[in-house]
Amino acid sequence: MYLRELGASVDHIKGAGSRTAAVLAKAGITSIASLLCYYPRRWEDRSITIPLRDFGSRSHVCTTVRVLAHEWFGFGRMRTLKVCVDDGSARAALVCFNRPFMEKQLAVGKSFRLWGRFFYKYGEIQSTAFEVEPAEGSGETAETAEGWAGNSIKGGGFGQILPVYPLTAGLNQGTLRKLVRNALALYAAPLEDELPQAVIKHEGLFPKAEAIKAVHFPRSMADLGKARKTLIYEELFYLEILVGKRALERRGISGDSTEGEGKRQIKTPPPFSPLQKRLLERLPFSLTPGQLSAAAEINCDMVSDIPMARLLQGDVGSGKTLVSFLAALRAVEGPARAAAHNSGVVRGQAAIMAPTELLARQHAENAAALLEPLGIRPAFLTGNVKAGGRAALLKALAEGDVDIVVGTHALFSPGVTYQNLRLVVVDEQHRFGVTQRNAIMVKGDRPGLLMMSATPIPRTLALTVFGDLDVSVINDMPPGRKPVKTHLARQANEKKVYDFVAGELAAGRQAYFVYPLIGDNEEDSPDDPSSGLKAAVSMAERLAKEIFPQYPVALVHSRLDEEKKREAMEAFRLGEVKILVATSVVEVGVDVPNASCMVIEHAERFGLSALHQLRGRVGRGTDQAYCFLIYSGDGEDLSDDGKARLKVMLENNNGFVIAEEDLKLRGPGQIAGIAQSGYLSLGMADPVRDAELLVRARTEAFALLEADPGLEAGENRRIAEVLERAPPFPQIAL
Repeated sequence: MYLRELGASVDHIKGAGSRTAAVLAKAGITSIASLLCYYPRRWEDRSITIPLRDFGSRSHVCTTVRVLAHEWFGFGRMRTLKVCVDDGSARAALVCFNRPFMEKQLAVGKSFRLWGRFFYKYGEIQSTAFEVEPAEGSGETAETAEGWAGNSIKGGGFGQILPVYPLTAGLNQGTLRKLVRNALALYAAPLEDELPQAVIKHEGLFPKAEAIKAVHFPRSMADLGKARKTLIYEELFYLEILVGKRALERRGISGDSTEGEGKRQIKTPPPFSPLQKRLLERLPFSLTPGQLSAAAEINCDMVSDIPMARLLQGDVGSGKTLVSFLAALRAVEGPARAAAHNSGVVRGQAAIMAPTELLARQHAENAAALLEPLGIRPAFLTGNVKAGGRAALLKALAEGDVDIVVGTHALFSPGVTYQNLRLVVVDEQHRFGVTQRNAIMVKGDRPGLLMMSATPIPRTLALTVFGDLDVSVINDMPPGRKPVKTHLARQANEKKVYDFVAGELAAGRQAYFVYPLIGDNEEDSPDDPSSGLKAAVSMAERLAKEIFPQYPVALVHSRLDEEKKREAMEAFRLGEVKILVATSVVEVGVDVPNASCMVIEHAERFGLSALHQLRGRVGRGTDQAYCFLIYSGDGEDLSDDGKARLKVMLENNNGFVIAEEDLKLRGPGQIAGIAQSGYLSLGMADPVRDAELLVRARTEAFALLEADPGLEAGENRRIAEVLERAPPFPQIAL
């Protein structure tokens, strides 16, 4: 039996009555399997003596003490017992809040084993969080001490390595430890290995039964390390098996495929197509090496019999949109696969999906300017397209009279049909969930998928979240672009920033001012409005009337209707508005080469990704651009994460470096786009911390699938059985 097949209710375990089972359910523990997969968050090594004198250099004390005296402080019912103890290295006080009964249990003159966290206060070493049990030879039994500190297990765990679990209301460590011990005694021994024996041997792992025992109650720290490695590797291995299977399905390889069938065989990139060449000839500049490389890789995909599944990464302003236009031209003008060729349909269609109407409109305008002279028929579709024009557009799209349609989520709405959709481009992919991406993919006959991200994805996450995609990277910028100069400023020095911006405006350039809130009311933020946070609405008025009265100011935020946002952004793009005040809605916005200043107030309130994207709104022309990060207070009251984010922004312009730092600060579960993917519901593994194991597991999993896609040979059948009977990641749909 595999671990996740232990579906019996947790109340089958001795000690788990209906009340306890209800509390466990709040922590997500409903079955034997979920209990045994409820891994400790840390472990306490009570097998090593740590004397009282070392309390300051260690996280805890584990020693044998003798009770010297009892003292009481406070009055009446508020009196509190203090037990004075000595272990030969130092004296300490055990403060027993709400535990007067311990006067009898911790009798003067008796010796006890003591574990606790200690600190120095009121001129003495103290602890309020401790556990005790009678020392050997004291004449008392361990059972007498059970429960004294409220979370002891039988015997207090001294001489052992104890698990420390995440808790929820009503649960304590003692209860969880007891239940896990009972479950292990009944169910652990028959557990089957979930990895092939060759992998277990090669990686030096425990059998599954041994690993699950040792991760909860290890005999030694060495056993704990091996158990953790086993469970982490197993988790990452199955994650990569699922990623690999999805990659094979996208290539059209089934379990019955022969080895190598469906693999891309094209080694030399095909030349640019006639339409692509015509576009390149019309451009007043040359593509960067990064753009050329990405376009070549995409062309290879698009002339293959296998539908493209590619992630195009590039920093803000690196030219990803132009590469996507080249891909769209390839999709439009030639048969991509044999099935399409045999159907007699030559002209294909491409859909370019953006997360906001502002960005979609910009892409549509650029497509019209660049591609219409080539004979391409573009269209723009969002939810705000009026009914009359919408009906005509949908009819043209269904009949093949539209070549490239640009829009928002309206592109995959039920009433939209395509005659021959060959390519789907998803811009700012992290803003769309898996379901949304799939909804547009089914509009065509296995169309190619090109996902684009201006928020670079660290390698460790690319191997997990997007491990079934090929990845292209544009790591250079168009010539003439100067790195944006970034400056930090305290709020008290904001006038110096305003004065600098005034100089840039006087020179004919433009500026953004970004704020974390829309309006000055409590609905905008959980913070008290009296906290001094500035808001876009009030600051737009102040900037226009008091600070820059000679310059036109416009306001953009998410509560404005799309037409007003479009008008404001268009006026800014045309230079009619010199200052654009906004929230982070402009994180993904229009291209304004004349904008040279980005001022972000309360910058500590923004995440690294948002800060980097906002900074990328400037520096798109040949003039030097500047980004000012104004932080609240004097900086001393900033959180450590807030200080770290500002420091990263000050020292780095490279989006890939910033993404890696963001990953370190926030962890994989919080990075934009990861929550939608459904991949990272991991139990013990961490793809950042365990990057080395991740790469090894991926190599093993992909090699195995390349040789045996159907998981039918030898011990590979074990993997297929696990996926069928006890899937580790049931939320990942293949």
